[in-house]
Amino acid sequence: MKDAGIEAKRETAPQTQNLIATDYLTASLGNFEEPVRATLAESARANVIGRIWNKDAALWKQEPAHQKIIVNSLGWLTVAGQMLAVADELSRFGAEVRASADFDHAMVCGMGGSSLCPEVLRQTFGKQAGFPELLVLDSTDPDAINNFRKQLDPGRCLFVVASKSGTTTEPIAFHRYWYNEVAKVSSQPGQSFITITDPGSQMADTAAAEHFRRIFLNQPDIGGRYSALSYFGMVPAALMGLDIEKLLRGAEAMAAACAEGVEVNANPGALLGAVMSECALAGRDKLTIVTDQKLSALGLWIEQLIAESTGKEGQGIVPVVGEPLGEASTYGSDRLFISVSVGAPDSETKSKLDALEAAGHPVVYRRLADVHELCAEFFLWEMATAFAGWRMAINPFDQPNVQESKDATRALLEEFIRDGKSPASDPVANDGTLTVYGTEASRGGSVTDVLAAHLARIKPHDYVALLAYVEETPETEAAIQAIRLSLRDMTGCATTTGYGPRFLHSTGQLHKGGPDSGVFIQITAPDTVDLEVPGAPYTFSILKDAQAQGDFQSLLSHGRRAIRVDLGADVVVGLAKLQALIDGIVAANDGNPEFNL
Repeated sequence: MKDAGIEAKRETAPQTQNLIATDYLTASLGNFEEPVRATLAESARANVIGRIWNKDAALWKQEPAHQKIIVNSLGWLTVAGQMLAVADELSRFGAEVRASADFDHAMVCGMGGSSLCPEVLRQTFGKQAGFPELLVLDSTDPDAINNFRKQLDPGRCLFVVASKSGTTTEPIAFHRYWYNEVAKVSSQPGQSFITITDPGSQMADTAAAEHFRRIFLNQPDIGGRYSALSYFGMVPAALMGLDIEKLLRGAEAMAAACAEGVEVNANPGALLGAVMSECALAGRDKLTIVTDQKLSALGLWIEQLIAESTGKEGQGIVPVVGEPLGEASTYGSDRLFISVSVGAPDSETKSKLDALEAAGHPVVYRRLADVHELCAEFFLWEMATAFAGWRMAINPFDQPNVQESKDATRALLEEFIRDGKSPASDPVANDGTLTVYGTEASRGGSVTDVLAAHLARIKPHDYVALLAYVEETPETEAAIQAIRLSLRDMTGCATTTGYGPRFLHSTGQLHKGGPDSGVFIQITAPDTVDLEVPGAPYTFSILKDAQAQGDFQSLLSHGRRAIRVDLGADVVVGLAKLQALIDGIVAANDGNPEFNL
């Protein structure tokens, strides 16, 4: 497929000597051009693209256990065509919901792969006239759930319980909570629910027993993070009134551009995959996503796909999302920049990207004709990730370390059920506002001392991750972004942020299974409210606390450099205090090479 913007893309592409261009991507690679071309040539000899399309599990791994996972994870290759066959049915269902006038909102209740695509669609397209407003709940934070409860009428909300396995803790808890709320105002609560799940799952059985309005059985050979073009993405799209056929036609066109018969140097999936993997293997493993405002939510979806697919066996590509572009001198030699925009980037962004190219950083441009190419973008990144998995000799379809945090959470909940209280952790420092938890090695001194010692452990080419188990609000997000920029400018290292427990199903895999280059600051705070999980012996607050503690224990068990900072009762005040301490540490260490990496 050639879109109307292709010639313009080529005209405005950076004019360098080390440029690789297709109808879909332009890559200014500097010294990485030759290695990327060599990888593409090697992939042609090995028939990598053909073997991906033929679902050849041996392309990635030889072990039977790995191959079993891979064989059951490649349905994303052909799902766009399958969904086109039911596009009219989905559109009719969306129209029926609209015509009923029964619902003001439609809320996706999911986690990770089942919720991130709907979140991207929600933020990108916004509310469509006459259709329910799409909401996405992917947090166990009771304050976040309570705020949703305040803004909607449960009797006028259609709840979409999305869980591939049907056993994921968070969607089950969400279902129990909202079903109980709807039952207070309706004699047929099941008619306010639909589910998207795999055939034969526990959730499918529950939905049948509770007479849900609809049950959508997803293709079982698609992993969660590769499910954007399946029912998990397309049902919410239909409910919010989007043009399903137009979205899927774009995905089909991209699939054709990435097909077996396309020469690898013109294949955008192969090119993007080769660039990502070759740069990562050469040490430029901090893949920095630069999106324009229209596509600002896309980074969350890309982040999960890349982190969970490549972060294992001690290696991985670290996606950096939402970090504002700085001057070229801000960055170390571990960065790859990928710009995704509708049309050309704005002049300020383009100027900074040009400066990055001039400084020797590899930069890739992906320019969409309009936002309806979003599903094409999903397929492109899925193909590129599969290709990168081949080059990095990893299985991009498993997530071996995600289960660790789930197991740790389950053990903590069982301890709570047995003892009637959550297990206590001993702080290593407290200043009256902030309380810091860590290992015995970090005990002693003030909060400032412990924090300074932790930051001193940062080395060149590390990344600093802020892991926030607090409600995501504009004020909280602004404060966390300010802290990340202070840390980036202080250390010269990449920074990432994530809200728990969402990130446990995405970057959490990279944190534990990827390279030991992460320095982690977990951020927690007491909840202002708590909510019961009907039928469960714990509340949402206890669940979230168990998830945070389980995540922290898992990080420490892998020898990761991690501390936990509790902000106290006022999150914004606590974040301001943390910011002030970090700025003070920066000022006190001005000129100290340990803090100017």
